[in-house]
Formats: sequence, structure tokens, C-alpha cells
Amino acid sequence: MEINKYLEVLHTINRLKDTTRHCYTPGGRHESVAEHSWRITMMAFFLRDEFKDVDFDKVIKMCLIHDIGEVFTGDIPSFDKSKADESKEESLLTNWVNSLPEPYKAEMTELYAEMDARETTEARIYKALDNLEAVISHNESDLSTWIEKEFTLNITYGEDKCAFSDYLTRFRALVRKETEEKIAKER
Repeated sequence: MEINKYLEVLHTINRLKDTTRHCYTPGGRHESVAEHSWRITMMAFFLRDEFKDVDFDKVIKMCLIHDIGEVFTGDIPSFDKSKADESKEESLLTNWVNSLPEPYKAEMTELYAEMDARETTEARIYKALDNLEAVISHNESDLSTWIEKEFTLNITYGEDKCAFSDYLTRFRALVRKETEEKIAKER
């Protein structure tokens, strides 16, 4: 990649450090999109032994790039995101990806299409981790930062994304138990 374009790309993705999510950290500040993306990438790294036939380099790439569109739109919680919001983010992200030189443009285009279709095990793992990380982050944040609908969402969110895997289903059940214990203890 030509060095000016490389620097431009780095400046663009850096904005994810200051793009906050709805969730709070245990220390009481809003979590950034970059922090969320970093943790789901680490989740994938530590999950590799459970899925021996999966291309985890691809899963890690998916985790790293999955929220780049939020550079352009900000983070909109899944429970508030409309079809219009999704279309706007997709359009802005596509324009940005199309501005990249090859082979990055082609690789990211392919990865985003695979992630969107969720037909491969790699894409299913990425999406399950994306949902699980949000729930775990909520469990780690102070209950006073939750909005009312999150008391239900944190119990069920991501179950459908984990259902393809016995391991992830069992892990989701453990996270649900943690949520229920947190609510019972702190409410």
C-alpha cells in the first residue's frame, strides 16, 4: 500500500478509539468500539482449540474489521438500529472499502459478504463472539448503567447466534447464569 494511503487508513480506523458504545467499562466510562473489537478478537484467539477445522486467521480478520462502518455512523445499539441505519452504514463502509487498493479492497469485500451471509463456520463464530462480548461487557459494568430492556436482552441476546455450536451454547448458558446472578445480587 502506498504510504500516504496507509497513513490515511490508519487515521480513519483510529477514530474507533473515540467512537463509544452503549456499554460501560467496569471503571464506569463508555467502552469504545476499538475495545469491543479487540476483545472479540482475543476471544477468537483463545477459542481456536475448540474448532480444529476452522480458519481462525479469517475469524480474527472478521473480528478486527466487523465494526469499521461505525467510524462513519457511530455506534447504534442493536436494539435501536433501524434498516435505514444499517443501509447508511453499509453504504458508507462500502464506499470506504472501494477506496482501498488491492488486494485489501477485494479481501475486505469478500470478508464482509461472508460475514453478512453467515453461512460459514468462521462467520458464525465471529457473530456469536460479537454478541457474547456485548453481554459479557454488560455483566462487567455496573448495573446502574443498564437500561430497562437490557435486563431481558442480557438473558437472551446471542443465543440464536451460538446455537450452531455445542461449546458456544454451553458458554452462552454460563454467561446467562452470570447475568442472572448479577441481577439477583445487585437489584
